[in-house]
Amino acid sequence: MIPFNKPYLTGNEIAYIEEAVKSGKISGNGHFTKKCQNFFESNYGIKKALLTTSCTDALEMAAILIDIKEGDEVIMPSYTFVSTANAFVLRGAKIIFADSRKDHPNIDETKIESLITAKTKAIVPVHYAGVACEMDAIMNIAAKHDLYVIEDAAQAVDSYYTGKNGIKKALGSIGHLAAFSFHETKNIISGEGGLLAINDDKFIDRAEIIWEKGTNRSSFFRGEVDKYGWVDIGSSFLPSEIIAAFLWAQLENLEKIQAKRKEIWNNYFNSLNDWAQKNEIELPLTPDYATNNAHMFYLVCKNLEQRTKLLAHLKENEILAVFHYISLHTSPFYLSKHQGGELPETDRFTDCLVRLPLFFELDSQKVINAIIDN
Repeated sequence: MIPFNKPYLTGNEIAYIEEAVKSGKISGNGHFTKKCQNFFESNYGIKKALLTTSCTDALEMAAILIDIKEGDEVIMPSYTFVSTANAFVLRGAKIIFADSRKDHPNIDETKIESLITAKTKAIVPVHYAGVACEMDAIMNIAAKHDLYVIEDAAQAVDSYYTGKNGIKKALGSIGHLAAFSFHETKNIISGEGGLLAINDDKFIDRAEIIWEKGTNRSSFFRGEVDKYGWVDIGSSFLPSEIIAAFLWAQLENLEKIQAKRKEIWNNYFNSLNDWAQKNEIELPLTPDYATNNAHMFYLVCKNLEQRTKLLAHLKENEILAVFHYISLHTSPFYLSKHQGGELPETDRFTDCLVRLPLFFELDSQKVINAIIDN
């Protein structure tokens, strides 16, 4: 059986974990934590990076930082993972779901402004498959209405957006805040893990306090205060040095990992192009303003019946391909709370999108052959 995903180990993970353990400092915010955070700040233009135990935690920190309260509204795509919404629902927000684009599962930037009310506090674009949303349009809307932008960059490590001014920016460095994931299904992994990117100076000091359970502990260890105490709300968002050590072994090999994933992605795209056109199946789109970080290769079938048959055929050939999100606005938890209209493109991706296996050691030609023989 070819699995959908297989975590890739670079070879240094165990050595770095052993180094962390022998250092006597394994509780977090140590040597490897700082190396990982500096990597994101130095390579991607992020003002302040804080490792978290998950992308979910990073999103929850973002909700706290922008002071989400009962009754606030947050606009986001319905075609996303539940964590994108949960982070804000937990603090009392009402989620306003926007439809996807016709040509991509990303949020349709042209539908956002009509959803804004006096209660709107933030827009949360999700960079699906690591491909950028139309960030110039989203940032302009946010500036016009005095809203925060929080990028859900869970899938978007090492991916970029080029604005109308020609300036290329890393995803996660554009919005006021952003969240990354290092779950084992992502390009760069630590099993579970995430990172909060802070791009607005006014959030930096408070983010460290929330990160450290509501204390000014980080300031104490830097010698900025004589003692530390409880100064704000917060939680245990900081991961251990063991997680950071594993992650550092991955980040050291980012270029190698990305090169291999892109090779596999390009093989899928080039080999399946004719077959897809013949069968009225859409291949992934990378807009002119975006780059492709090869996080995911997906197909969009013409209907649910076609997708069901394709998945069954691949399973018969011992290949695990999977569909993805079920529209959040149709979920059991939020169905009665959704007060917007129909979201036809979101529902189309829910019914028609299928993800193919994509991992470092994959022989993609076996998958391609099985698909074409269908």
